[in-house]
Amino acid sequence: MSEENKYWHILDEFEPEEDVRLAAGEQVVSSPTSRRNFLKVLGLGSASAALIASCQRPVEKAIPYFIKPEEITPGKAAYYASSYFNQNEYCSVLVKVRDSRPIKLEPNPKSLITPRGTSGKVQASVLDVYNVNRYASPLINGETADWTTADQEISAQLKEIAEKGEKIVLLTPTIISPSTRQLIGEFTRAYSAEWQMYDAIPMDAYREANRRFFGNEALPQYRFDKAECIVALGCDFLGTWLSPVEFSTQYSQRRDLRKGQHDLNRHYQIEAGMSLSGSNADIRIRADRSDYGAILLYLHNHLASQQDLPLIEGKLPPEELREDLGKVLADLSRNKGQSLLVCGENNPDYQVLVNSINYMLGNVGQTITWDHSYNHYRGNNNWSESLLSGNPAAVILWDVNPVYNAPQAEKIKEAIQNARLSVALGALPDESAALCNYVLPSPGYLECWDDAEYKSGIAAVLQPTLYKLFDSRQAQETLLSWLGNETGWRDYIKNYWTENYYPKQNESTDPDRFWVDVLRRGEFAYNIEAQSISIQSNEAATALRKVNDESFPAGYSVELTEGINTGTGHGPLNPWLQECPDPVTRIAWGNYASIAPVVARQMGIKNGDVVQVGALKLPAFVQPGQADRTISIMLGYGRSTGIPQELITGVNAYPLIDEKEGFRSLTVHGLDLKKTGEFDQLALVQGHQSMEGRPIVREATLSEWKAQPNAGNEMHEEVEHHKTSLYPPHEYKGHKWAMAIDLSKCTGCSACVLACNTENNIPVVGKQEVLKVHEMNWIRIDRYYNGDDTNPEVVRQPVMCQHCDNAPCENVCPVAATNHSSEGLNQMAYNRCIGTRYCNNNCPYKVRRFNWLDYTGADAIPNNRYDPANLTLDLSRMRHNPDVTVRAKGVIEKCSFCVQRIQEKKLNAKLEGRPLYDGELLTACQQVCSADAIVFGDVNNPDSEVAKMMKDPRNYHLLEEIHTLPSVGYLTKIRNKS
Repeated sequence: MSEENKYWHILDEFEPEEDVRLAAGEQVVSSPTSRRNFLKVLGLGSASAALIASCQRPVEKAIPYFIKPEEITPGKAAYYASSYFNQNEYCSVLVKVRDSRPIKLEPNPKSLITPRGTSGKVQASVLDVYNVNRYASPLINGETADWTTADQEISAQLKEIAEKGEKIVLLTPTIISPSTRQLIGEFTRAYSAEWQMYDAIPMDAYREANRRFFGNEALPQYRFDKAECIVALGCDFLGTWLSPVEFSTQYSQRRDLRKGQHDLNRHYQIEAGMSLSGSNADIRIRADRSDYGAILLYLHNHLASQQDLPLIEGKLPPEELREDLGKVLADLSRNKGQSLLVCGENNPDYQVLVNSINYMLGNVGQTITWDHSYNHYRGNNNWSESLLSGNPAAVILWDVNPVYNAPQAEKIKEAIQNARLSVALGALPDESAALCNYVLPSPGYLECWDDAEYKSGIAAVLQPTLYKLFDSRQAQETLLSWLGNETGWRDYIKNYWTENYYPKQNESTDPDRFWVDVLRRGEFAYNIEAQSISIQSNEAATALRKVNDESFPAGYSVELTEGINTGTGHGPLNPWLQECPDPVTRIAWGNYASIAPVVARQMGIKNGDVVQVGALKLPAFVQPGQADRTISIMLGYGRSTGIPQELITGVNAYPLIDEKEGFRSLTVHGLDLKKTGEFDQLALVQGHQSMEGRPIVREATLSEWKAQPNAGNEMHEEVEHHKTSLYPPHEYKGHKWAMAIDLSKCTGCSACVLACNTENNIPVVGKQEVLKVHEMNWIRIDRYYNGDDTNPEVVRQPVMCQHCDNAPCENVCPVAATNHSSEGLNQMAYNRCIGTRYCNNNCPYKVRRFNWLDYTGADAIPNNRYDPANLTLDLSRMRHNPDVTVRAKGVIEKCSFCVQRIQEKKLNAKLEGRPLYDGELLTACQQVCSADAIVFGDVNNPDSEVAKMMKDPRNYHLLEEIHTLPSVGYLTKIRNKS
């Protein structure tokens, strides 16, 4: 392929005829629904703004300690072990607390499940604590009430309903807290209530398939680090499936070519829509969603024929797929016992096929084990029957929102309204809670005591990191109150652990000492008996034969996908998650219908054209690699209750969910696609996908790398003008900070983007500002396509300030606001910046951000804010990291290499009279990377990891030809192609 055609640019063709994005600074949109009156603001720098304000400064509120708590040192952070579990995602975390305020979450290195990294949702969750839309007090029929009145009325009604023998339904999400499960058991026995668990995006078909095939409904462990060949069929295991943070760590361990490893495993992704996992695959096979069953049958029958096992009759996959599937089969057969097949379809018949294939390959007990099975995704369709039939007299909703995310929304709404007693337990308003007689607010998880057993044999604790901000009460405390149990919830958990976990520990500590040790570590592991499995031959055979009965109506298949940032619907409540672009499409603020380029050409559809898919209307996005007859739509949008008007975006796609034999399917077949003639501009943060023939992201195959260590990164001849420079050379006598990023390990999950936002007080600018290219993220994940638009390869590259030695930004600033430190940092002095933006114009990497408006409330001019997400209110500002300046309007900002962390670790080392250890200093982006793709350190230390990576033959720098001498190096991406 010629160099000019190697990197393909799709969006030029499918961009709208007229560019409706506003030019930078052209106008300011003032929202009539905002909580503040915004002024249209001229593009003035901070110096001019201060002059206009006559040097008036906003009032600073500070309350000193009268008696300082012993455990708190002002200005010094404390860390508390806790756990995050929301939307079926788990992480063990350390909560960074400054002056009794949680401000940042870090991975818990002592965790047995997620010792390395977190997801973006985990990072953004700290903002949920300071959400100004939370319930402030109990509500009875929409009116503010007190807890005593609410408890008395609810308890009396529950007793009356129970005495009459009428139905009481308690609906919760999957509960992984063993203490809570015991408490719920006590409640259901006391009131003869039914307890049902409900997952918005279920995996009950997996459990049913495991029961049919293995005689055990448990969800097993998947060991991607032990698999030489990974085959994923419509399964985004790096993005949203089952345990993505855990799987990303496992996956990256087999993509590391630096620590004595000279081989990569091979990853095949078979899918309809481009997913995060698919974009990272060595080999991606494009297939329509309606062909998944035929593909599984094809793989199954070929493996069965090799072992003289009975074949299953059924339709064959399309001819064009069979050659690629033959390569998959050959690879699987070569790696028996060291391969892994996973499928993302919630269909028990498909999953029985998957189990059979893995069993024939000898993977069961090797890459699939039951020693620590997962305890989440326990919801099933029983909740629907319980709620919709039998006319329940009392309905208690605990952190679930079926009116929003269940397909039978109208019937559910009617059941809640018809119940004599309806109670909602939750922190934030939602569509279901709005229908309830009683709303009892609960605090956020960082304000709570709780425990969790996400995996059997590994228990964890959650502990509060600040006092409750509102008149709220944990749902467990509420149940205890209704039971007349005066035991506090913390004591209840401690008693449970003393009775159930303390006897399982091997140390000879007393129960109190054991409890304190668990709080310090965050997790406790104990021995469990291995779960038994036995192949259910007859039932499995029956299930296998059912797959060939499939027939689909004509039309398009629609796959409903879980958003990496939005999840099941909590994401739209969090503006950080809204503004973080999807790692595949690079679109923020809303969902869309991803369609194939060939379909777009046939129908004349361009990006942003509103299309109708079934009963839904939403903008179209032309997605390279999309299967021709499949449309992908992201779930989690369309929320309207409990969200500021400016944050309401997207369309609720949950009503499209189909049910087949009692299992909810996220795939719907036989829908029409129509162009409506309307237009809705997409907040696309990367409008250019081409590298224009430049080696920005360098890549090579594994065989090329083995033959030549610098494959894909051949050194250019020294350019004559590089021998001399207008820049004086820098001498670094002490530290010289640098960063290296291994592109083979980076998955592009965007956790680093959200960690940087949290650490560095980066503002949210809202959709209208993103449309004007005013997004403020200090780090971005560039994504490029390689090949044609039918099924291109994808490459990614995290880009932040490169901290160049020959920095083009430094010599054009008229006030020396940007300067070079003695340790190699390109620094910003915000109080000197006058907003000329010369530095931004002169930066070849385009990593500098300009505050066009007062997004933070730090500006000197009153009534000059633009705050679509209500993040400048006093409560919201509590999230700020006090170690980092909150920037005002009119200044440039950009990555600082977390200079505040550098200074903290240097001072600690100085106080302890020792040198700074390599690896002791972690930047925010590095610390949360579950793939361990980012390394930071002192390049002047030849023994440091970053110095070794800079000498790796794969290392290169961005735009080397312009000789800016960046301090960020990239290791060439290596693919394991056949």
